[in-house]
Amino acid sequence: MDRLALPLRTALIGLVLLAGLASAVAVAQPADERLAAHAKLRAALESGRLEDAAAQAAIVVSLTEARFGAGSRELVNPLTNAGTVAFRRGDLAAAEAAYRRAVSLIDGKSAGADRDLMRPLVGLGETWLAAGRPAEAVVALKRAVDLSRNLDGLYNPAQLDIVDPLIEGYVAIGAEPEAEREHQFAFRVAEGAYGRNDPRMLDPLDRLARWRESQLRFTTARGLHARALQIAEQSARSAPLAGVPAMRGLSRTWLGEAIHGPEVSETAAPEMTSGINDPFTAPAGGGRLNPDGERVLRYAVELIRATEPVDQGLLGETLAQLGDWHLLAGAGNRSAAAYAEAWKALVAAGAGKKDLLERPRLLIYRAPPTAASRLAPSDPDEYTARDVELLLRIGRDGKVLDARLPDGSEPDALVRSVMFAARKARYAPRIEAGVPAETDGMVFRERMLIKASRE
Repeated sequence: MDRLALPLRTALIGLVLLAGLASAVAVAQPADERLAAHAKLRAALESGRLEDAAAQAAIVVSLTEARFGAGSRELVNPLTNAGTVAFRRGDLAAAEAAYRRAVSLIDGKSAGADRDLMRPLVGLGETWLAAGRPAEAVVALKRAVDLSRNLDGLYNPAQLDIVDPLIEGYVAIGAEPEAEREHQFAFRVAEGAYGRNDPRMLDPLDRLARWRESQLRFTTARGLHARALQIAEQSARSAPLAGVPAMRGLSRTWLGEAIHGPEVSETAAPEMTSGINDPFTAPAGGGRLNPDGERVLRYAVELIRATEPVDQGLLGETLAQLGDWHLLAGAGNRSAAAYAEAWKALVAAGAGKKDLLERPRLLIYRAPPTAASRLAPSDPDEYTARDVELLLRIGRDGKVLDARLPDGSEPDALVRSVMFAARKARYAPRIEAGVPAETDGMVFRERMLIKASRE
């Protein structure tokens, strides 16, 4: 579950928050300066002028504070808006301060659940996630989810935008059972609200399938992607590209199966895969690339190119995935050609899309047996954690040419085990002006667990 610096869900939440200010300013006089500042804030956000938006958000907060007082509840929405603008600008410290103050104006001031707490709590949780503080983020987001379920019902679909970052927080702190529970519950909420075959199920299916992929449950994930593809086919006329994520997902499952082997447990939840026929057949036993993985990616590329206007960002991402496939299949020339096309498409897409190819991307890696990602001790207190950081040199073919410590010192036994695993990793190479390029100084980190001494 890779995190984007400015996640789409947060941007969407930010727009919703602005609407909440209307109730706070409705009581103002017609000439109230806050109305004008708020209008300018909306205009700045809609045009992407974040610096101007931040200035107008500060003005709205100042005017509201002057009118109602520094401890007034009327400040909650303006502060939340200011926090959202700061988050979108990447100023996490300012975002945290605004969200914290908004929460403090409500927290403990009224009996029972308070709806106005939800938005600043979500913003605070998102900010802590972006700042690398997942444990704190989980606390805020769990409060927001509980409020949503208490106020709007256990199965209300509005909670889904909050559950998504909550799951991300659980994964970041290693709370896999909690993440599994929330994934399953969110899927049931979506299916109950939308129906099994509604196009709105495409995103929930994709999220759950990706989660299964991360658990190496490729057969189960493939069933979910196949179900999404069938739903997408129903809306092919109105949304011809709706099935592309499912096609890319199917390809990933075959690649994962070739790398890691078939799913150990073939049992899938019946409510998610029953009645779904996988339109493609994986090779028995895994261990080699199923050519259908390449075929479905090529079909997705053709579909994107045939749909006007061409979504250059989606085209570039899909071509990059096709390049990864050829790279791991040993077809270097075809891989380089796909990467070159991907580069052109992502440059045409603009808005930093080519960042995807401007640094190596990890494709294959198996952590050492005592890595925190693999070792699950029954008593965590018996182990201490040690973070190992290496600098890698990655060739134009994505192979690791060298692994060394940043300070140039000699590695001990623990570090050598990480070096051994890192040297066997495979990356997608950095693409420079459409051409694969060597990269030196790529930072690689692994957390290892060491058995604590009895003493």
